[in-house]
Amino acid sequence: MAVQKELDIVFDYGNLEVTEGISVFDSRFDEKFYYDGDDLGIDYTPERTKFRLWAPTASEALAVFYKTWDGEAVRELPMTRDVQGTWILTVAEDCKDTLYTYRVKVGEVWNEAADPYAKAVAVNGDKAAIVNLRSTDPERWTEDKPPFVEHLDAVIYELHVRDLSIHADSGAKHPGKYLGLAESGTKGPKGIPTGLDHIAGLGVTHVQLLPIYDYSTESVDETKLDEPHFNWGYDPKNYNVPEGSYATDPYLPSSRITELKQCIQALHDKGLRVIMDVVYNHVYDGYIVNFTKLVPGYYLRYKEDGKFSNGAFCGNECASERAMMTKFIVDSILYWAREYHIDGFRFDLMGLIDTGTINEVRRRLNEIDPSLMTIGEGWIMDTVLPEPIRANQNNANKLPGIGHFNDGYRDAIKGDIFIYDKKGFISGGDGFEDDIKRGIVGGIKYGGDIAQFADEPVQSVNYVECHDNHTLWDKIVISTPDESDEVRRDMHRLASAIVMTSQGIPFIHAGQEFLRTKDGVENSYKSPIETNWLDWGRCAENQDDVLYMASLIHLRKTHPAFRLRTAEEIRKHLQFEVSPKHAVAYTLRNHAGGDQDKHLYVLYNANTNLVEIKLPELGAWEIRYGHESVANLESNRLEVNGIGIVVLAVAP
Repeated sequence: MAVQKELDIVFDYGNLEVTEGISVFDSRFDEKFYYDGDDLGIDYTPERTKFRLWAPTASEALAVFYKTWDGEAVRELPMTRDVQGTWILTVAEDCKDTLYTYRVKVGEVWNEAADPYAKAVAVNGDKAAIVNLRSTDPERWTEDKPPFVEHLDAVIYELHVRDLSIHADSGAKHPGKYLGLAESGTKGPKGIPTGLDHIAGLGVTHVQLLPIYDYSTESVDETKLDEPHFNWGYDPKNYNVPEGSYATDPYLPSSRITELKQCIQALHDKGLRVIMDVVYNHVYDGYIVNFTKLVPGYYLRYKEDGKFSNGAFCGNECASERAMMTKFIVDSILYWAREYHIDGFRFDLMGLIDTGTINEVRRRLNEIDPSLMTIGEGWIMDTVLPEPIRANQNNANKLPGIGHFNDGYRDAIKGDIFIYDKKGFISGGDGFEDDIKRGIVGGIKYGGDIAQFADEPVQSVNYVECHDNHTLWDKIVISTPDESDEVRRDMHRLASAIVMTSQGIPFIHAGQEFLRTKDGVENSYKSPIETNWLDWGRCAENQDDVLYMASLIHLRKTHPAFRLRTAEEIRKHLQFEVSPKHAVAYTLRNHAGGDQDKHLYVLYNANTNLVEIKLPELGAWEIRYGHESVANLESNRLEVNGIGIVVLAVAP
């Protein structure tokens, strides 16, 4: 996904006389120049606009003004050096709709860049824009959010804005746009609900949007939207501005802001909260990003040889551990939460961010609203950041309240994502039973070898499909070349059922509910829209599977036993039972989590043949879910035919 181009650039990191002899790479630089104010960027009123830029290594700084995104500068005004390496300027006139950049002299070099704290930009984001944010609020813009308290009650649905409505059968009036996601009443083939109505009908609680901040022109050129284009957007350019390609008019700075707010309001009105996918681990191009132009050497990580650290495999890494980068990340998160009413954040490649920054984000969000979610990819990656402070699974004990995507559980369920033909538990792979048990308990230290990274179940995000890698259906097809689609469908349903009934936070990918396929494409980040769109014709054909997913979500919501709050409760109430090979069984006992049923018995069966199982003698068992898989239930004996889930209960 890297768009960074290797350039033969010699950076000037500044004259040490400007910084009182302290190099930008010196740890003392943070002590000397950390600025804790809340006024970086601009403060606009019709009477005046105040500017504040952090650029300690600059010997001069100018604010440069433009009338058009592609025109010449119309005015330059000198800024005044102020406290802690900041530069300030007040323009005593109405600057609304003016475009601007900063020019700084660092050493002997003049650099120009957009304001890192910009809240609005011109098309393609090379110039910041001055807008009255209150004028961007839609007519209906409320603080109301769908009721939600406990993170473990979430069911997350991951979605790309363009994927949802770009298909010709979506019925949307604004295909591929924020407003396309905001539309209600859309219909597809056979009259099925599409778009927002379809998502709400599943019963999920949160929609997680792939990057909606302004990403690089190299990914999508906002001046060429009439040409074929697609990108996931993991190439950050302007962190605090919505992406323009999803707006009806990317040339009008306020359009993308207002329309994203309309989209979020529409989701909230449908009972859906919104999680934002954020990428603070790297930037689109470390050589030319505004951070590097304004304070060369500060915001990114460097190896001893002076080259960028590249654990992200995108060319660079953000130095989140440095005080002003920590501040930027925290300020940015709080801005999205307050200005756009975002309900949670998913941290891309979180393992490249330091634990202190992630914990500070969590602390500050708790001050606003503890129900706002924080999850991320806690992968173990190579980086110059010291291992003890990496926000990865190995350090989950240092990250209370932070959910980590459980890749171990994912691979146990469907097979190793990097070995395409490798089978997992659902497809008859051998030896996965203990790995399944580790995921069932939410990744906690349950006992013996049943343990993963989590201290508490809220730290495990359980999934079998996301935007990355093959879809679940494609993975099953590739790894089961001799199976029928009917058996593959059973495998697919079992995988989703395992996710929905395990402890922790369940997560599904858009289209998973109707067996989404990308025609075998493993990494579709810039594939054509025909590969990435939600195929509403396929959705219409697989309505039984859509209803099956909705029924699983309903099952989870109905039984708090699947949403136990603490590791202690899980160890107390969840007990594994005897089961044959290629099957895992467990009970949730004694009204676990306040469940209305006294006991629940859950069986995940990956055998295709008839299986007979002896049930624990806890009372009279009755079927709660999975009737289609039960061949016979008598006393304490269960016969199951084929791949699937069965949930039994002993009523109070």
